[in-house]
Amino acid sequence: MDAAYKKINGNYTQDVDADNQETRTWRRGSMYLEEETNKKSEVITCIFSLKEEVGALAKALRLFEEKGINLMHIESRPSRISKEQYEFFISVDPAYSQALDEVIDCLRTQISGHVHELSRNKQKDTVPWFPNDIQDLDRFANQILSYGSELESDHPGFTDPVYRARRKEFADIAFNYRHGHPIPQVEYTEEERATWGTVFKELKTLYPTHACREHNRVFPLLEKYCGYRQDNIPQLEDVSRFLQSCSGFRLRPVAGLLSSRDFLAGLAFRVFHSTQYIRHGSKPTYTPEPDICHELLGHVPLFADPGFAQFSQEIGLASLGAPDEYIEKLATVYWFTVEFGLCKQGSETRAFGAGLLSSFGELQYCLTDKPKLLLFDPEKTSLQKYPITEFQPIYFVAESFDDAKEKVRKFAGTIPRPFSVRYNPYTQSVEVLDNTQQLRNLADSINSEMGKLCEAMRKLE
Repeated sequence: MDAAYKKINGNYTQDVDADNQETRTWRRGSMYLEEETNKKSEVITCIFSLKEEVGALAKALRLFEEKGINLMHIESRPSRISKEQYEFFISVDPAYSQALDEVIDCLRTQISGHVHELSRNKQKDTVPWFPNDIQDLDRFANQILSYGSELESDHPGFTDPVYRARRKEFADIAFNYRHGHPIPQVEYTEEERATWGTVFKELKTLYPTHACREHNRVFPLLEKYCGYRQDNIPQLEDVSRFLQSCSGFRLRPVAGLLSSRDFLAGLAFRVFHSTQYIRHGSKPTYTPEPDICHELLGHVPLFADPGFAQFSQEIGLASLGAPDEYIEKLATVYWFTVEFGLCKQGSETRAFGAGLLSSFGELQYCLTDKPKLLLFDPEKTSLQKYPITEFQPIYFVAESFDDAKEKVRKFAGTIPRPFSVRYNPYTQSVEVLDNTQQLRNLADSINSEMGKLCEAMRKLE
């Protein structure tokens, strides 16, 4: 008998197959999604981090107590990410899974530390959690790995208290943002606009000869409709609305760097997590992290192009439910394409990667004879090591966005996961294609589109 999915109170469940008594539970609420083939000794495990301060753990444990959750196991260790934090590993009986979801939300919103990872015991059928609909991006948007309002000691603004306070303002905007809300407007300072102006002016002189035609086609539209000017930093909300009208992509403010898994998951929904702060004014041509110059000048123009938007979403969809080692491979493919990609256009090679299009120096360097250029092949590209603090010694060249998209699609087919996924733009949700009813629905949708295609072709003839 065919299994059927139901949506009950925001959770997805699947009917039981009476022949073999196998039950699968697809839960939006938990941080990991798992196929359950037997319930023997199943536990839910969670790893979260807290700042090293008096009473922090007591506050966290009180949340579990208030929800009546009995912890089966707890361990602690110094955080590998920050010397000021500790990580706590806990085990919880699966009977408390619904209450645990509420505790997770409270840990993120009420405690200074944030949940960095949550999983179930990794049995052979365990699949990493991924967002099912666009609202689920709220669950991990604040799980930043570095920077945000805290800066590393080598950051140009580390010793500047005014800049650090300003970064805190931007971080608060991102932390309080929820899907569906307008992105708050920012009144940029004169110094910030001057920094933007320096970057804008230098890069614009290079775009006609170094950027791909898709970037150069869109850039004048951004100037016309989104306030792209040397003396003005565009607002994320204005740019996001423009992108939605062009390709369905949208921007979402973020306080710092997300994990590769979380960032790529956003692309699956055509959501780009964008910073809103700007680099320090003392070094306008340098930034140790993505800032609004990188996002708006490097990324945004290409996300307005339907072909590139589809290519980016393919990478995001491939990441959903992928094992950790494949997330690393996909992140590397992303690095050498969306960030530092080159493409053939006629007899020329042009840049389409945002890391190139937002860096005056590397945009010039990448098209010289100094770096090594290789043909884009996801199997080989995904294994290539790369530096993050210097110009790339190797770049990969795509034949076209369509060719790159098809290659990524084939590469995604090699990722070991027990299902395929499809994005439904009408519901802004990801559909798991793992049963016959889902396949019938997909076939019906394809038949409808093919009918429209055939009709259009007949009329053109």
